[in-house]
Amino acid sequence: MDYARILAEIAEEVRPLVGQGRTADYIPPLADVPRDRFGMVLRTVGNEAYSVGHAQERFSIQSIAKVFSLTLATRLEGDAVWERVSREPSGTAFNSLVQLEVERGIPRNPFLNAGALVVLDMVLSHQREGEDLVLDFVRRAGANPAVGYDPVVAAAERATGHRNRALAHFLKSFGNLRNDPDRVLDAYFLLCSIAMSCSELASAFQYLATGGLAADGEEVATARQVKRVNAVMLTCGVYDEAGDYAYRVGLPAKSGVGGGVVAVMPGRFVTAVWSPCLSEKGNSLAGTMALELLTTKTALSVF
Repeated sequence: MDYARILAEIAEEVRPLVGQGRTADYIPPLADVPRDRFGMVLRTVGNEAYSVGHAQERFSIQSIAKVFSLTLATRLEGDAVWERVSREPSGTAFNSLVQLEVERGIPRNPFLNAGALVVLDMVLSHQREGEDLVLDFVRRAGANPAVGYDPVVAAAERATGHRNRALAHFLKSFGNLRNDPDRVLDAYFLLCSIAMSCSELASAFQYLATGGLAADGEEVATARQVKRVNAVMLTCGVYDEAGDYAYRVGLPAKSGVGGGVVAVMPGRFVTAVWSPCLSEKGNSLAGTMALELLTTKTALSVF
């Protein structure tokens, strides 16, 4: 498969979409990201990497990071994770208070903001003072100790995160947070501020294509955990657009409002794409088309 040629073709074909849509301007630093950015990386399970565009430029990965915290929680607590969070598509906004109240504090899935708060609460219950289990996991998964938080984005998350505070206190009122809500919220704001490039993301997500092995060969998840995480990504990973993604792209994927999307073809490759302008559903407009073109041109998907 000539992946280099395919990525070059994709970059050319999505060019008219780059800059269309809107940035996530409710988080001020994201509003300032240049609208003309487009980068894409494909990394095979054999550690061959192909890239095009702004693939080495770091950006705020936002909700993509929830895949790392979910994987870590399943390693720490196993199937007990699913006693406190469901694994169904939401059909509502990712920060809905109404759905959480109707369902009495059990988030519909771990990629909703409320679900991610519960997952982080589980992780924090295993974390000792001075540790950062999530960031350590991200660095191990990508074999990259240089990955870290963007302090400007983290500060903006704290300053604008009023609805997330409401969600955390809702969860606490229903008994579904064990730690202090402010501690969980601080971890959440940091989680969403992780900055990575497409290249770094493709490396860090490699374990989801290899049955749990990171790029350097370290086992960071079991094959069973990988199967579960990929399944939840397929059904819940792209906000309220999972059906359309399954139809158009056909790969487990996780997006973030920073404009990044990571998709996995188990046993073959991981691909990461970034273009900051979003559709009405909150997914990268050019990035989504790039993934659709990738699975069309390669004739590879999970279906």
